[in-house]
Order: sequence, then C-alpha cells, then structure tokens
Amino acid sequence: MKLGAQLYTVRSYLQTETDIRRSLERIAKIGYTSIQVSAMGSIPPETLRRVCDELGLTIALTHVSADRLLNDTEALIREHEILGCKYIGLGALAEKYRTTEWYEYFARDFRKAAAAIADSGKLFMYHNHNFEWQKIGGKRLIERLIEDFSPQEMGITLDTYWVQAAGADVCEWIAKLADRIHCVHLKDMDVRGMEQVMAPVMAGNMNFPAILEAIKRAGTTEYLLVEQDTCEGSPFDCLETSYRNLAALGYR
Repeated sequence: MKLGAQLYTVRSYLQTETDIRRSLERIAKIGYTSIQVSAMGSIPPETLRRVCDELGLTIALTHVSADRLLNDTEALIREHEILGCKYIGLGALAEKYRTTEWYEYFARDFRKAAAAIADSGKLFMYHNHNFEWQKIGGKRLIERLIEDFSPQEMGITLDTYWVQAAGADVCEWIAKLADRIHCVHLKDMDVRGMEQVMAPVMAGNMNFPAILEAIKRAGTTEYLLVEQDTCEGSPFDCLETSYRNLAALGYR
C-alpha cells in the first residue's frame, strides 16, 4: 500500500500554479509518495503530471464535480489518462439524492458515466461521510449504494473518521466493503470537551492499529490517503505528524 496525502487538507495553498508546486514540494519532502487531487485551482493536467513526476509523486485519486462526471465524461477520462490516475472520485451525494423521494435517481443518473469509466480501465470511486449510515426506505444509504452499483462500477473511498462519526464500527465496514476499498482516507477523531474534532492519524482516540490491520486483511487497498479537513495549526504540520506516526508502523 502506498501512503499519500489528500490535498483537500491543504486546499488554501492550492489555488495558483505557483502555490500548487510549492505545496507538492512540501508534501514530497515530508515523505509522501502519492496524492489525491481535490479542491485544487486551475492547472493543465500536463503541467500537474510533470510536476508530480519531477517530485516522485503518483496521482492516486481525484475528486471531481458531479457535473463533469455526468456531462464531460470522456474528457474527464482523457485527463485522467494524462495524470496517470486510475481512480475518479465523487466527494459526496448531492443533498437531493439523500432523500427517500430522490435517492432512486442516483443510480439512473450516474450508471452511464460509471460504465464509461470502467470501460476505460478506470474506476468510479464514491467517498462517504456519516450521512450514508442514515436509513432511508428501511436501508442505510451505504447499503443501497453497494446494491445499486457492482464493485466493477463503483468503489468506495472509505473515510475512517466519518464511519466513526456515524457511530458505526470502522473495522466491520472495512470487511463489508473489502472488494471496493482501493483507496482509504485515514483521519483520526479527538475531542475538545463535548465536541468531536479531527486529528492527525494516531493523535486522536480511534483504534488505528486495528483499523490498519483490518485494511491489510481486506487485501484490496492500493492507497492510504491521509486527510484532515480542519487542523489546529498548520495543515502541513498535521500531514507531517500523521506521516511520522504511520512511518513508525512501517507505512511509507
């Protein structure tokens, strides 16, 4: 498994080509060997690939807009060919699909794009939050998603923090989704009084030794991607703390 950084963590530092290069240099210097592209400003895919190649970074996964997935699928696939990126991700269900009235249309709307991505040798990846564990129509949304799309049509970018925030067992869901979790977001949970907060990996209270062992048992994960949506202090420092903690366990 390759250890990478989810660039959403440093999104404020990714809005110009100059800052993108600077940020990627810092991430490579920490020791990460792969990245997920998310919340990045405009940069030609050829330029981004060249910078990553120079720094020894693999582009593991992206998060792209639903509009591009639905209406610009072939161009999106071509861009991912340039990036050398196999996994094309959606960050969340739009709110309209999170309801009993509208969920049924999600598969109808996205299946054509998912099939085109699969035909190209890539895979559509869906990233969970906590709301996917809410039941609509008697089933959890996550259960409906994996019923409606085969593992060849849709993988799951499992986010450890959000599974925990849903009150679900992270290790149990790693096992349940074992054939889909080619990419996993590693994110820890700490508390400040009564408030849950995000923390660097192994700096919070989640059982990461057990989580990492469950991921190894699942046997399908290619990329472990460190993410921290909100940081106390520098997001680069948070990424470095996570990297050091994981490197001490042999993950690099």
